Amino acid sequence: MVEDIQAEDANGQAMAKTTSTPKSLRFARDGIRTGEDFANTMSALMSDLIEGSITPEVGNAVCNAGGKLLKMVEMQYKYASPPQVVKERPNIALAELSTASE
Repeated sequence: MVEDIQAEDANGQAMAKTTSTPKSLRFARDGIRTGEDFANTMSALMSDLIEGSITPEVGNAVCNAGGKLLKMVEMQYKYASPPQVVKERPNIALAELSTASE
């Protein structure tokens, strides 16, 4: 739902501001689990900021949180311990393959 709200700029001039349900809200509800999710969320966030669907303060907070998320991923990639080498063969039953010579 879109509703028109009258607001004033820094000079006291009346300006129309429209608010609607932010597009980035859908991505936020689904969660950010991949790089594609992050890119989609940030893209929608930019659109929301330009449209005036969210306040600059909320946009700033989301960008700060996104930066911390990226830093966490970078640190995991950089400092994570190497994968453990399995010394024992796992006990997995595989389907037997039939050979053409039978």
